Amino acid sequence: MSINYKNTVLGIEFGSTRIKATLIDTEHKPIASGGYEWENSFVNGVWTYDLADAVKGLRECYADLVKNLGEAPETFGAIGISGMMHGYLPFDSDWNQIAEFRTWRNTITGEAAEKLTEKFGFNIPQRWSIAHVYQAILNGEEHIKKLAHVTTLAGYIHYLCTGVNAVGMNEGSGMFPVDSASLTYNREMLEKFDSISGLDVKAADFLPELLTAGKSAGVLTAEGAKLFDPTGTLKPGVPMAPPEGDAGTGMVATNSVRVRTGNVSAGTSDFSMLVLDHELGVHREIDVFNTPAGLPVAMVHCNNCTSDINAWVNLFGEFAQLIGAPVSKGELFTKLFNKALEGDADCGDLLSYNYFSGEGVTDIDEGRLIFARKPDSAFTLANFMRTHLVSALATLKLGMDILSKVENVPCDKMTGHGGYFKTPGVGQRILSAAINAPVTVTETAGEGGPYGMALLAAFMLWKDEGETLEDYLDNKVFAGAKSSTVMASEEEVKGFAAFAESYKNAFEIERLATKLF
Repeated sequence: MSINYKNTVLGIEFGSTRIKATLIDTEHKPIASGGYEWENSFVNGVWTYDLADAVKGLRECYADLVKNLGEAPETFGAIGISGMMHGYLPFDSDWNQIAEFRTWRNTITGEAAEKLTEKFGFNIPQRWSIAHVYQAILNGEEHIKKLAHVTTLAGYIHYLCTGVNAVGMNEGSGMFPVDSASLTYNREMLEKFDSISGLDVKAADFLPELLTAGKSAGVLTAEGAKLFDPTGTLKPGVPMAPPEGDAGTGMVATNSVRVRTGNVSAGTSDFSMLVLDHELGVHREIDVFNTPAGLPVAMVHCNNCTSDINAWVNLFGEFAQLIGAPVSKGELFTKLFNKALEGDADCGDLLSYNYFSGEGVTDIDEGRLIFARKPDSAFTLANFMRTHLVSALATLKLGMDILSKVENVPCDKMTGHGGYFKTPGVGQRILSAAINAPVTVTETAGEGGPYGMALLAAFMLWKDEGETLEDYLDNKVFAGAKSSTVMASEEEVKGFAAFAESYKNAFEIERLATKLF
């Protein structure tokens, strides 16, 4: 059946390991998807991606979508770009890149983050763009004299596609603190930054424009259309939604943008988001962001989640190949994840640290991947896999405990999405054990960020006058959505707590490893 592409919207997300496109129809159902795998590099002590690879990835991802559609569209109703939040992408006045792209994964801005947090009276995480700017100033880096623009990966791709230098509210709130009342960058903090920066350019001038969900962020230019499709089939003029961060698209994809709702996104990194009903104190482990519509959100962001799990699964895959019984990666993940549910609730006294890179929550600048056991630990495959699945959420639990036990932040609904939840019921049950609360996964949770970005583009295109993002999602997108909710047993909750206690008590192992190995 022929598709009227003007009645479709396209979301594309630049994730840590995969660039993915999702095309949806007027019923908000996915029609087709495309993907392209890529990976960061560790160059001169910095986690980075080459922006040429980002452009190539956009093109290859779109080509894969076209291949899966079986035809090349000439237009869409709207397009939205999202990507990894935070980090540092600096440019001069002519938009020439003046330093390498420093991603969210870097933990090299500790001095700047600490000083800005004290100056602002507001927690500034190491991965935020303004922390990178100030650290470059403190370091006396030569490029900082040329600074005219700072943006994010999604913001940069959007600029290439439209010529518009703007980001969505969630993305922008990961660059610099946002005033939730005025929906602008916090004016008082802008002035405080300018008073100590020593730069000729003011922060308000080098930061991109902020746009709330539903607003127009320009249209696809002729140059932008060629970025997607060098064949020239895709025509310019497609409306573009404000580019967003992966945290915001995750909130949208799980319908977690209303006050007292939350979600956990778990993949290469993991983070929780809880829409707040009251202001918080300053906690180094808790970031305060905004939803794409501008509501304040508490976020616990962890740099490390599934990378260590992936490495072990790959190792098991090599073994299967060696003994002449090759198994597809998807089947291997499913079998091993389900095996983890057979393990002891406390993981049989096994322990692991999944720190592929540094971790801001626990204030550690480098990562070491550690597995440890006692001579009398219950060393079984089930406990081994459960240990790694639990370890993947252990740092997240540290921050979540502050929200629930110290700040008394209420949560009516917690939803999970991302690769960690792909095997039905497994990650869901372990997260429930971590937070001692029911966890819901919807049928579209596997679509993740690009689906959330497509929904934001749909909201811009198809919302009724005066309709809020919260109402649009409740009434038009998720009203009939299928979902499953799981609550961990009391034994599982206690088991996770026991593991977490061992994890904290033995953390010096991780610190020593970064110094000695």
